[in-house]
Amino acid sequence: MSLATVMQVELRLPTRSLFSGSASKVYAVAENGSFTLLPNHTDFITAIVPSVLIVTDEQHQELFFAVDEGILIKKGHQVELATRRGLQGKSLTALNELVATTFMAVDEEERVARSALSRLEANIVRRFGDLRKPQL
Repeated sequence: MSLATVMQVELRLPTRSLFSGSASKVYAVAENGSFTLLPNHTDFITAIVPSVLIVTDEQHQELFFAVDEGILIKKGHQVELATRRGLQGKSLTALNELVATTFMAVDEEERVARSALSRLEANIVRRFGDLRKPQL
């Protein structure tokens, strides 16, 4: 039995594939700490926390990805990661700047949407309360 030197890696977002290619190693962070997957690593599944994912390609170049919470599955020589949000940067510094601008803007939009939803829910509760009042 020969040992593999690479594995196929797929990083998926809800709307598109962020990365698909061969890798000699994958570094990720789970709830219980960081780990590195190699091609002949045992099958593995874990929840990923928001962090930097580093994929080392066949030419030993490191590719940097910022990922939100997600699920990572390694089966055989295939690694798949599904996450809600993710970005690729040319370096850790560039990735840090991208995260600061992109993720923070999305977080602000989500905060505004949650606030509007809370006001809508409060208005519905108030109107139901008005329906219970006796009409004179």
